[in-house]
Amino acid sequence: MKKQSLYVLVLILLGALALTACGLLQAPEEASAPIEAIPLETQSAGVAATEPAEATAEPVEPTTAPTEAATMAPAATDEPTEEPTVEPTEEPTATPAGTAQVYTIDSAGSQVSFEIGEDLRNSRNLVTGTTDQVAGQISLNLADLSQTEVGIIQINARTLVTDNDFRNRAIANEILHTGDFEFITFTPTSVEGLPASATIGEAISFSIVGDLTIRDITMPATFNVEATAVSETQITGTATATVNRADFGLQIPSVPSVANVDEQVQLFIDFTANAS
Repeated sequence: MKKQSLYVLVLILLGALALTACGLLQAPEEASAPIEAIPLETQSAGVAATEPAEATAEPVEPTTAPTEAATMAPAATDEPTEEPTVEPTEEPTATPAGTAQVYTIDSAGSQVSFEIGEDLRNSRNLVTGTTDQVAGQISLNLADLSQTEVGIIQINARTLVTDNDFRNRAIANEILHTGDFEFITFTPTSVEGLPASATIGEAISFSIVGDLTIRDITMPATFNVEATAVSETQITGTATATVNRADFGLQIPSVPSVANVDEQVQLFIDFTANAS
């Protein structure tokens, strides 16, 4: 009986050592600092949504041909001399009212989440991970959305959590390797489908195309966005995308109770951005 108990204890210890070795029992590294947006003015990542309007012609300075009266003294006469006339020049075309305003994502009012399906103990389960550590900036002019620029979006992967600590350690240590790669980044390259303008309270839909970097792998991705300017100083919205985890080399650790993990991962960014 004592030998059997000792054998079970040895197996438990060996199992614990194996889990520790593969990172499932190691505490993930904490965030190095609260997340902050990379200022748009320091980036070359901002992109115009549409081609800018053609510049209007410069107004032509009026010219008047010299007359004989202008080059010599007028002869004495009772008849009044005619004043030279100047034809009015055409006024330049007016540019759209307003200038672009920079809005910064407020992490306190924003959330990033992912969803992926799995079989957990022979039952289908939807895994959801969340964090509020998301940062970025957008510059826009509601009267002329062709001026829109979107900056780099950063997410601190170390702060992603699910409803299970064991799974959290697996995600951090074995899937995302957050000790080496703290941030997930999305670098926009184009904005598509924006209307010409928008008004306060109007919801608009568009897409942001760019490069998504997870760990050390960068792949193209498209976020579909629905956003509303709730006031002149605040924008809210949701951006969604679907990615394949195999494209980023995201392998699921072999765990007895988990099977049939989905290939596709749904990404969501629910954001509030305030005028800077």
